[in-house]
Amino acid sequence: MSTAGFNSQNGTGTGQAYANGPSQNPVGLQQLPGVSYGMTHQPTYNPMQAKAPAPPGPGLYPTAAYQSGPPVSSYQSGPAHTSYPPPPGQPLLTRPAMGTPPSHTPPQSASPNHGPRMPLPRATPPPPAVSSSSYYSNPQQQPIAPSWQYNTAPAPMGPPPSLSAPPCGPLANHTNPSSSSTVPPPPTLTAYSSPQPAYGSHSATQPPGPRMPSTSHLGYTQPGAAPPPLNPMLSHTYQPSRPAYGPPPTGPPPLGPPPAGPSPAMTSTPPSTAPPLANVTPPPPKADGTLAGNGPQSPNNFNSIDNKMAGLPQPGLPGRHLGHYPSLPPGYQNAAAPHKPTSPMHPTMQAATQPYSQTTQPYQQPHGGPGPAQLSPSLAALSLQSSSPEALRVVNLLQERNLLPPGPIPAPTPCLPQDLQKINCNPEVFRCTLTSIPQTQSLLNKAKMPLGLLLHPFKDLSQLPVVTSSTIVRCRSCRTYINPFVSFLDQRRWKCNLCYRVNDVPEEFMYNPVSRSYGEPHKRPEVQNATIEFIAPSEYMLRPPQPAVYLFLLDVSHNAVETGYLTVFCQSLLDNINALPGDSRTKVGFITFDSTIHFYNLQEGLSQPQMLIVSDIEDIFLPTPDSLLVNLNECKELVQDLLRSLPSLFEKTMETQSALGSALQAAFKLLSPTGGRMSVFQTQLPNLGVGALQSREDPNQRASAKDIQHLSPATDFYKKLALDCSGQQVAVDLFLLSSQYCDLASLGCISRYSAGSVYYYPSYHHQHNPAQVERFQKELKRYLTRKIGFEAVMRIRCTKGLSIHTFHGNFFVRSTDLLSLPNVNPDAGFAVQMSIEENLDDMQVVSFQAALLYTSSKGERRIRVHTLCLPVVNSLSDVFAGADVQAMAGLLACMAVDRSVTASLSDARDALTNAAIDSLSSYRQSVLTIQQPGLLAPACLRFFPLYVLALLKQKAYRTGTSTRLDERVFAMCQLKYQPLAYAMLMIHPALYRVDDLTDEGALNINERTIPQPRVLQLSVEKLSREGAFLMDTGMVLYLWIGRNCHPNFLTQVLGVPSYATVPENLYLLPELDTAESQRIRAFIGWLRDQRPFFPTLHVIRDESQLKASFMQNMIEDRTESALSYYEFLLHLQQQISK
Repeated sequence: MSTAGFNSQNGTGTGQAYANGPSQNPVGLQQLPGVSYGMTHQPTYNPMQAKAPAPPGPGLYPTAAYQSGPPVSSYQSGPAHTSYPPPPGQPLLTRPAMGTPPSHTPPQSASPNHGPRMPLPRATPPPPAVSSSSYYSNPQQQPIAPSWQYNTAPAPMGPPPSLSAPPCGPLANHTNPSSSSTVPPPPTLTAYSSPQPAYGSHSATQPPGPRMPSTSHLGYTQPGAAPPPLNPMLSHTYQPSRPAYGPPPTGPPPLGPPPAGPSPAMTSTPPSTAPPLANVTPPPPKADGTLAGNGPQSPNNFNSIDNKMAGLPQPGLPGRHLGHYPSLPPGYQNAAAPHKPTSPMHPTMQAATQPYSQTTQPYQQPHGGPGPAQLSPSLAALSLQSSSPEALRVVNLLQERNLLPPGPIPAPTPCLPQDLQKINCNPEVFRCTLTSIPQTQSLLNKAKMPLGLLLHPFKDLSQLPVVTSSTIVRCRSCRTYINPFVSFLDQRRWKCNLCYRVNDVPEEFMYNPVSRSYGEPHKRPEVQNATIEFIAPSEYMLRPPQPAVYLFLLDVSHNAVETGYLTVFCQSLLDNINALPGDSRTKVGFITFDSTIHFYNLQEGLSQPQMLIVSDIEDIFLPTPDSLLVNLNECKELVQDLLRSLPSLFEKTMETQSALGSALQAAFKLLSPTGGRMSVFQTQLPNLGVGALQSREDPNQRASAKDIQHLSPATDFYKKLALDCSGQQVAVDLFLLSSQYCDLASLGCISRYSAGSVYYYPSYHHQHNPAQVERFQKELKRYLTRKIGFEAVMRIRCTKGLSIHTFHGNFFVRSTDLLSLPNVNPDAGFAVQMSIEENLDDMQVVSFQAALLYTSSKGERRIRVHTLCLPVVNSLSDVFAGADVQAMAGLLACMAVDRSVTASLSDARDALTNAAIDSLSSYRQSVLTIQQPGLLAPACLRFFPLYVLALLKQKAYRTGTSTRLDERVFAMCQLKYQPLAYAMLMIHPALYRVDDLTDEGALNINERTIPQPRVLQLSVEKLSREGAFLMDTGMVLYLWIGRNCHPNFLTQVLGVPSYATVPENLYLLPELDTAESQRIRAFIGWLRDQRPFFPTLHVIRDESQLKASFMQNMIEDRTESALSYYEFLLHLQQQISK
C-alpha cells in the first residue's frame, strides 16, 4: 500500500479507520459497506526457503540448518492487526516478530515463495492469523524456514483478515456502495496497528496510562464537518512579539541591484528543450467517476507528525519576517548537497557520506518544464547497463581475492538526469539498498535482493537551509512537502511527485525574498534543496512546546560505588552544566536508588539540597512533586552543591540491592506532566521490587555452537513502562556499567521502545579499566551537550505503488507509518523495508520523503524534510547495476536481529547465508548471457559475500566463540540503531599498516597533516612481524605491534626501547615530539573525530590477552568454528550450482 495513499488522516490510536487513497474525504474515516480491503499484488520472493545442502565445515552451518521444515503456514494479506488500544482480554504485549506477520509465520513479510526453493504444500487450509501473548515462543508455533521475504507486506491467501491492508492505488474513499456489489461483505472494522515488534519493529498497542487525545483534538475532519482552510495564516495573537506579516509584493521585482553575492541558484537557466509531456493532464477518472486526487481538501494536519491543533498563545520568535531564512548564509543555494561534512571522513565512512554529485549548479525547472514525474521518454530508454558498465563487469570471486580498494567504497550514484542528480538527497542521510527501483514486484522477486531505506534523519549537518514561513506548501492529497522533484505545470500549479495530484501555488510562495524576485516559485529554497528545515507554525503543535527537561537516575548501591562511575558522572555534569541544550525554561532533577528511592529537593531558597527517602518501593509516590524538578538557571548553585556531595554521600554504603523498577516508576511519575529525557545509570542486575530479574546466563554455554538462549526479554515490565513513557513524551537512555551479567535483553526494552539509546561499558572500573573510564568520560560529554529534539514524530512517505512495511530502530510505531520519538538525537539511525504493491509502469522515477517534526531545545517547533529521488527500471540487469551493497548489508543486519529474537540465531545465520546464495544465483541464471565456471558476481555485488561472512563472524551472530550474552545483545542493539556509516565498521573493520606512515596523499585539516594509509584485507597474511598495524572496529581501536617491529617506531611512537618493554595495558600513546608520533596520533584522532562515540585504543603484543579479540576480526581467515572467506565462497558456489 502506498503511504501516499492514506497518510493524511491516519488515526493516532483512537480506533478510527484510516482514510485510504490520495483523495482525502471525511467519509474515509468510516468503513463503507461493500468496500473490500483485500489486496492483490505479485507474490514476494522468499529468498531462503528451507533447503538441504551439506554443511562444509563445523559450526557455521548447523546440520539442521538446511533441512526441509514442516509446511509453513499460509500467509495473510497483512500484519496481524490488533485494535488500538487492544480489545478487552487481549494482552498489551505481543511477541515481536521479524517483519509484519504474526509469530507463526516466517517473520519478515509474508507471501508465497516463487523462487527456486521448495514449493509450499497446499493441502492444508491456512490457519487463522494469531499472535502470541508474550515474548516467548508459542508452544504451538510451527518451525520457521530459514528464509526472508524481503520485499512485500503479506499477500492474501485464504480468507482476508479484517482490514489487513488499505486498498492500494487511487481507490476513492467515497466509493459508491452500489458500484461495489460484487465485492464481498466488509470485514469487521478495526483500527490499524503496526507490525509486531522485535528490537525496534514495534507493536502499535496503546501504552497503558493516559490515552492519546481524541481525534477532535487533533484537527481531524469528522464526517459531515466542513474542512478548515489549508495552511491557515498564523493569528497575530499567537506570536505577539513577531512583526505582523505583510503580503508579498504583487508588482514586478524591486528595482536596484540583487543582494550582494548572488548565488548561482538565483540565476535563471535557459528553458528546457525537452518535448512537452503527455501526462500533464489531470489524473484519469477512478472507477466511480471521480478524479484521482480531487477530493475535498483535508486539514493541514500531519496526523501526529502534523499535530494540527489550536495551540495556546506563545511568545514568538522576535524579528522573524515572512520568508526570512534565519540560518542561511548568502550562498547556501550553491551546495549540491547541504550535508557535506566539514572535514574529510574516515575512509570507510567517507563513501557513505559522499554527495551523489560534487557539482554545484542547482536544479532549476523553468515554467512548464518537465519535472521528474513527467520526464522525457528518453529517460525511460536510458539503460544503466550502457551508462554503468563497471557495475555489471563480471567478477570471478574465486580468482579475484584482493577486492578491497585502497580507499573508501563509494555509494553508487543513481542513474538520473544531471539536473536531478545534482540536488538529490545525500546518501549520508537517506540511502536505498537499490538505487534503481524495479518496475514490478515480480522483477524485484526475481532479483532476490532486499529493498529498503536507511536513514540518518537528525544528523549534524554543516549546512542546513532553514525556512520561516507562515505557509508550508504541501500536497493537498497526500500531504507531501514541496520538494525539488515536483513538477511546475506553470507559475500557479505544481504536481506532487508522490501521488501526482495537481496543487495550487500559494500567493506567498510566488515571492522569493532571497533573490527579491516574484513569479519564480521553482527558485524557492524548498524546491532547491533535498534537505530543508521549516520553523513550524502553530497548527503543528498539540500543546505549547515543552521545555528541555533532564532527569538523572543514579544507581548508588555498593556495587555502583565500587565501580567509581559516580565521581566521573558528577564531575562531567559539573563541567558541562552550562552546555546542556535548553533555554531559560530548562529543568533538571535527580533520583538515586539502591533498595530504597532517594529524591532531592532542590527548591530555590534552600541553603543546601534536601534528601528525601521513600522506602515503600511497592507503592512508590513523589514526596514533594513540585520541588524535585527545578529550573536550572534559578537553582544552579543547589544543583552544583548536590553534584559535589553525591560521591561522598554513599561511599561507605553496604547496600547491595537494586530497586531499578521502582526508581523508573518514580521517574516516570515525575516526568509525565512535561515529558523530557531520563538518563539511567545502572551497574548490576535489578533484584528487588517490580522489574526484578534473575541471572539467565550460563557461562559454560557462551561458546556453544547450539542456539543462543535468552535473547528475548525475561519480563514485559520494561517494555510496558517504555510505552507509558512514549505516550508522555519521555525517552529513557540507559548507561550500563558492569562487570557482571545485567540482562541487557530485558533492560534494553526501556530504551528501545521509548526512542532512547543504550550505552554499555563492560568491566567498568575506575582503577582496573582506565580505557573504559576515558570512553565513558568522552561519550558522556557528547551525550550531555549534543543537539536534542523533544516530542518528535517521523513519517516516511513514498510514491504511489510503493509500500513500507517494517521499521528498524529505537521508537514506537504510533500508527501504521508514524514513528513516535519522545527524544531524537543526531546519532540515531533507522531502517525500513519496502515492497512494490502496484506496478510502476508509467513512472520514470519514484521519490521517498522523510519528515521529522520535533521541538528544539530552545522551544521551537521544527520540521526537517529529506527527499530522495531514484529511477525506475524494467530490466533485471539494471536492477543489479544499481545495488548498494553496503546498504544491503546494513538492512540485512537489522533483519537478522529480528530473526534471532523471534526464531533462533541459527535461523538468522542461515538466512544471511541464503541471502548471498540467492542474489548471486539469480544473477547467474537471469543476467549472465555466457555461463562460465567459478563464482561469478557483478562488480557492484563483489563485496556482498564478504559482508555476509563478516556478519556471520560479528559478535551479534557468531557461534563457537565465547561471547558474553550482554555483549551479544549490545552488538544487536548497535546494528539496529547505528547509522550505516558507523555500523559498517562494526560489520567489516578497517586494517591499516601504521609503522611506515608518510605525508604522501595526506589530508590537511586545521593545519594538521592526517596520513591516509591504504585499507588492507582482514587476513593474517597481511600482517608482518616487522610492522605495526591499526585495526578500527568502530567501538575499539587495536594497535598490534609485531615482535620484530623496527626499534625506531618503538622509540619514536611508544617511547620504549624494545618490544619487550611495551607495557601490557597501554591505552594512551605518549605525546612525543617526533614526526612519527605526531602522524599516528593525528591519524587516530582523526578516526575518532569521525564518529559520535569514543573508541578505546588498546596497544597489544603477541602475549596480550586482547590478541584473541584482534584476531577474531580477521574475517577472511578460518577459525575452529567458522569458514575462511575462500571456503565460504566455495560453499556459495556449491549451493548455487545445485
